[in-house]
Amino acid sequence: MLRYLTAVFGLLGLSIAPAIAQNMPRSSECLAMSQTQPRATPVSLRLAAAKADEVAITYAGHSTYYIDTPGGVRIATDYNGVYRTGRLPDVVTMNRAHSTHYTLFPDPGIKHVFHGWNDDGTPAQISERIGDVLIRNVTTDIRKYFGDDSNSEMIKDGNSIFIFEVAGLCIGHLGHLHHKLDESHFAAIGRLDIVMVPIDGAYTMSLDGVSDITRRLRASIVLPMHRFMTPLDEFMRRIGQQFAIDERTERTLTISRGSLPGTPTVIILQGV
Repeated sequence: MLRYLTAVFGLLGLSIAPAIAQNMPRSSECLAMSQTQPRATPVSLRLAAAKADEVAITYAGHSTYYIDTPGGVRIATDYNGVYRTGRLPDVVTMNRAHSTHYTLFPDPGIKHVFHGWNDDGTPAQISERIGDVLIRNVTTDIRKYFGDDSNSEMIKDGNSIFIFEVAGLCIGHLGHLHHKLDESHFAAIGRLDIVMVPIDGAYTMSLDGVSDITRRLRASIVLPMHRFMTPLDEFMRRIGQQFAIDERTERTLTISRGSLPGTPTVIILQGV
């Protein structure tokens, strides 16, 4: 199809490259799918696709998950250089809350470093396709000081929710979230199949607040992070009985679009 379009555009004296670059590489399937009614996929088709486009998600520590895509791209979230597993990531995302969520001196072998903030105070705007994954962000504000204090002075657009779109999956990482999300945030995030949620209940936001957001996002899989000593049963009680819980003995979750659970599930990987 691409070869055919190239030939047609060539006969017209036009280049297909700008059209494709503008309309295809940065388009978000997760935003598009959030605007349409979900369609049922036959079980046979879901099972056949389950092994074809698997994504591996590994918990490394604190708020750092490693995402390995079918195309071989390796991503580390809220990367500070301390929590490592396997080979060096190709892509790292960072947030500026404090030094356990970023490093200003990443390994020079990392090809792509995305800050969830801009030093000049303007919102970070990230929408990049790297290999088989589209990486984009939605900015939120952060408190200037530690503690769950709604009266603290806020730094506008100091945090980013990062969304990774790969193999038909919409994967979100809430970062160091400090406040409730409004309708504009949910619209910009779009549909999420998997969401990584901070559940410390203090340094980010209250368990009630993050539980409200988790319920609203309605992801098939919830991956807690930034836990510290939060009792899992307390988090489960607050998000509601519609969520199942699945505690694993391994650090890696291998998942595809076709193998998402039918019931929204909180998966606790080893180390969380």
